[in-house]
Order: sequence, then structure tokens, then C-alpha cells
Amino acid sequence: MFDKLEDIILRLEEIHRSLSLPGAADDSAAFQKLLKEEAELSPVAEAYLAYKKAGQTIEDSLEMLQSEKDEEMREMLKEELAAARDEKDELEKQLKILLLPKDPNDRKNVIVEIRAGAGGDEAALFASDVYRMYVKYAEDHGYKTEMISLNEIGLGGFKEVVFQINGDGAYSRLKYESGVHRVQRVPETESGGRIHTSTITVAIMPEAEELDFHLDLNECRFDVFRASGNGGQCVNTTDSAVRLTHIPTGIVVSCQDEKSQLKNKEKALKVLRSRLYEMELQKKHDEEAAVRKGQVGTGDRSEKIRTYNFPQGRVTDHRIKYTSHRIEDIMAGALDEIIDKLIAADQAEKLANEQ
Repeated sequence: MFDKLEDIILRLEEIHRSLSLPGAADDSAAFQKLLKEEAELSPVAEAYLAYKKAGQTIEDSLEMLQSEKDEEMREMLKEELAAARDEKDELEKQLKILLLPKDPNDRKNVIVEIRAGAGGDEAALFASDVYRMYVKYAEDHGYKTEMISLNEIGLGGFKEVVFQINGDGAYSRLKYESGVHRVQRVPETESGGRIHTSTITVAIMPEAEELDFHLDLNECRFDVFRASGNGGQCVNTTDSAVRLTHIPTGIVVSCQDEKSQLKNKEKALKVLRSRLYEMELQKKHDEEAAVRKGQVGTGDRSEKIRTYNFPQGRVTDHRIKYTSHRIEDIMAGALDEIIDKLIAADQAEKLANEQ
């Protein structure tokens, strides 16, 4: 581990020299690549330098204790020694986590698909609630959201909604949300006051660029049609909606949110590319069982991951057996409580696999 850390220090020094050279920014792509690498290595280097400093403090304190006679001074040195040892232990844990293999998609934007499952209208209403939960979460973290497609029902519920969340690190936080979300509550449409159980599925996909996945347009069929529903002025008067079919897989993507046919086509291509990229990632996960095990329930849409029980005011994440009694806050976007614990569990699993 320490040889690797020394190599990181040397590499960071090399990057700093390259960035300070005259004309370093002339090659924009190379310059941005260096800046990205610097951003990734800097936290590791800072933690390692702090670790070495704590180690030096321990050595100095031990040396001074051997010669120091004054009792008051000895007590101060002992306190300093204990604090440095605690800091060194904590920094060593941090370094092990920082050196874990990085998910190359962690810094990407995400495309989110939410679909109503079992439960009819109540499932569609919960799908709209979860959509708002993620939008609020995005707003609270400074991320931007962009609607791609929406299929509403009359009661204000969503049969299906696809949208994008843009922000550095969005995927690293939200990738644990893929799976089946179950709700238990008395529906607004239920006069008898009986608790219903409904489900929705959430898929979180990293936004795939052409470099990630090459999409052959010759394998795609485009159809245009007139948009329907609430799309704003003029949206229903032209053939602006786009239906994109990927012939080899049969995947169909429809987009009618924009007035422009070209913009709808661009959005549909973005979703299709990300879906195909996700399929490729899923295949890789299945082939590498150990890697899949080290990821807390990511990438499997059929897995029931969470239950939202409104009568009891609790949310339970089944993967880590964690229950929160702050259901109103969570539905208002306060997801970090759960996400932080999922990340910690994922890191602990990976550290155990590294042993």
C-alpha cells in the first residue's frame, strides 16, 4: 500500500510540473485530463501526507518522553501521543478506502427511469412521489434535472417518467437506488382506510457518451408522431414526438417533451445509449460475481431494495437492514442518511474482499 502511495505523490508532483509549463493549456483535452487526474489524486496525497505527519509526531513524542522529567510536560506529551495515534489509525482506514478501485462512472450524470409496478393508480401516484423525492434531492445538492419523457395518469400519478440529473458525482451517490421500491399506505383514492402495498421500479443509469458506447444508427429506426398530453403551446400541432427502436435488442424509447423533433431525437438517443451501456455493465457484473457481490444491490432492477411504510412512519432499506423513522424528511429529498450508510456498507464489503 505504501509503495502505491509514494507513487501517487510522485505522480502528483509530475502533474503539477506539467500544468505549470508555458502553453500547458494549449491542448485543451490533455489539460483537462491532467486536471481531472489531479482532482482524483489530491485527496489521497493529502491523507497520506497527514498520515506521515501523524507518524512523525508519534516518533517525536516518544523520543521526548524518554528524556523529559517534568510531570506536567510528560502528561502533555502523552496526550499528544494518544491523539496522534488515533489520527494515524483513522487516516490509515481512510487511505484503504481511497485506494479501493474506482467506479469509472462515478462522476457521470445519471438518467433515471421510474415505472409504476403492481398496485394500479396507487403505484403511479407513488412513482410521482419518488420522482419529486429525487428532484428535491438533486436541488439540495446543486444538481440540475432535465425531463426526458413522461407518461401521466389522470390522478397526477406517473405510469413512467424518465429524466436526467446532471452534476459531478451524481452517479456515485444515486447508483444504489436501482431496484424495486415498495410502498405501504392508505391510498388517497381508498375510502375504506385499508393499507395497500404497491411497487415501483427505479433504474439509475450513468449517462453514456459516444466514447463509452458506440451506437450504430443503422441499427435504429426512427418514427415521428404527434405529441399528446400536456406538452405546452404548439407541442400537439406538429409531428415533433420521436419513437426510437433499437432493432437488435427491441428496446423502444419515446420522447415528446420538447417542441423540436431534433431535440426529442437527441434525448431519445441519449436514453438508448445509456440503456445499452447499462446492459453491457450488467453483463460484466454477472460475469464477475465477486465484483457484483462487492456492490450493495446496484444494477439489479428486480431486487426489492426498500420499503416505505407510511402508517408507521418508517423507511427500511433491506440490503443493509437499516430503518429510518424520518419518512417525511426522506420523501422531501433527505436521502443522504440512507445513501451514506449504503456507501459505507459497500466500502466495507470491498475492503473485506481485498483482504
